[in-house]
Amino acid sequence: MTLKYLIQKEFIQIRRNAFLPRLIVAFPIVIMCVMPWVMNMEVKNVKVVVVDNDRSTLSQQLVHSIEASNYFIFEGQQPTYSDALAAVEKSQADVMVVIPQDYSRDLTNGLQPQVLIAANAVNGTKGSMGSAYLSQIVTAHVAPAADAIQSRVTTLMLYNKHLNFKLFMIPALFAIVMMLMTGFLPALNIVGEKEAGTIEQINVTPVNKWSFILAKLIPYWLIALFVITVCLLLAWGVYGITSAGPVALIYLLAMLLALFFSSFGLMISNYSDTMQQAIFVMWFFVVMMLLLSGLFTPTRSMPSWAYSTTYVNPMSYFIDAVRTVFIRGGGLSSIWHQLLALLGIGTLMGAWAVLSYKKNS
Repeated sequence: MTLKYLIQKEFIQIRRNAFLPRLIVAFPIVIMCVMPWVMNMEVKNVKVVVVDNDRSTLSQQLVHSIEASNYFIFEGQQPTYSDALAAVEKSQADVMVVIPQDYSRDLTNGLQPQVLIAANAVNGTKGSMGSAYLSQIVTAHVAPAADAIQSRVTTLMLYNKHLNFKLFMIPALFAIVMMLMTGFLPALNIVGEKEAGTIEQINVTPVNKWSFILAKLIPYWLIALFVITVCLLLAWGVYGITSAGPVALIYLLAMLLALFFSSFGLMISNYSDTMQQAIFVMWFFVVMMLLLSGLFTPTRSMPSWAYSTTYVNPMSYFIDAVRTVFIRGGGLSSIWHQLLALLGIGTLMGAWAVLSYKKNS
């Protein structure tokens, strides 16, 4: 019965807060409706200029192929290499292409002309990707035999067949929403009561530590259920994307991640004296877990010492498992080791949250 009234107290505190109920509803909606459109790793709108020293029909075919590409903004042709370089130095172009004078003659004689591609490396990603796109277009023109061989190769996409980047990022957004909603709010809970002085009323009652911390955790688990439901509904309603695997597994993964972050937030709150201190400590760990989780880049591309951190990073297990279920349609047998890891880390953090709470503080 004591636990029931403690949980009731937590919900009353959340309801009486003018900001938290609005945040709980608005935050997942904004994240799901805005972030999939902007979290796109595809490089487009690369500004390109061309220097055509050949002025032939074949060279103009290459120019028109570059101009027709959806990845480039064609900034026109320049008369000389120096003029094109000046455009790059003034940031009027990101990449330039220089077609040699004997381009059509070499192609006619069966030779491969040397086409120069120079990129502005100030923005390394844009320059390198723009150069790679241009290399494919140039290769298709100067090496038609290789292009004919490539055209016989058929690629079959087993998952995400249309290469929809939103399908790849939406499961990762589940992790971000869960982390911020069930991590930061508990981190401000106990320390907020310390600053308000209401924690002293609990300290003089016979309520044990397990009941007190459990009453703090349960409301955020229910918030996690609400948040993940909103995210799934928005993914279906706004983008027409649904889970390829069992939705129940997504809820199970969300609850295990909420167990960790809510416990972690309360643990930080136990050790903090002010809200500012709790926010900065929580932000320190959250940024590291987010960047080392494989959300944006594959974990296998990390150095070995950085990859070793994924073994204790619950975000890494969650993102890997939720993408397996949501995109690949994996079942319980595909993610059982991630579930066990999340359960183990979450249980350990929950026990730490209870033991770190000092009732006589």
